[in-house]
Amino acid sequence: MVKTMIRKRRKVKKYRGSRTCGGGSHKKRRGAGNRGGRGLAGGHKHKWTWIIKYEPDHFGKYGFKRHPSIVKDLETINVYELEELILKNPDKFAKDGDKYIVDVTELGYEKVLGRGKITIPMIVKAIEFSEKAKEKIISAGGDVVEL
Repeated sequence: MVKTMIRKRRKVKKYRGSRTCGGGSHKKRRGAGNRGGRGLAGGHKHKWTWIIKYEPDHFGKYGFKRHPSIVKDLETINVYELEELILKNPDKFAKDGDKYIVDVTELGYEKVLGRGKITIPMIVKAIEFSEKAKEKIISAGGDVVEL
């Protein structure tokens, strides 16, 4: 049976100023080997339990990334923004009866999205429309023209 000595002060404090702070030979704490390698070295071996406990998502792949050639960023504009443009500059847009004609491609956009409310009837020309944008434009008394 091994008896341990009870200390009044912490060992760290006691050994401050000594060369090895109670670590034995000065050669014993040298290099990265005493901490099991640098960084996450040994993550699949002797540090595996640490990885499982503290970084369970470290290994493996999650989700997917699309190839950059496939991803196309469309320039989009919302329905309410079209209405704001008409209200700011009504002379800029042509009229067909009581409906304003808005060609979104001339404004530098490709797709119309359906965020916001719309009250002005308008004929909107664009390459693409979302379903909600179509609904809102038609319900306000307008028309949708896909180019």
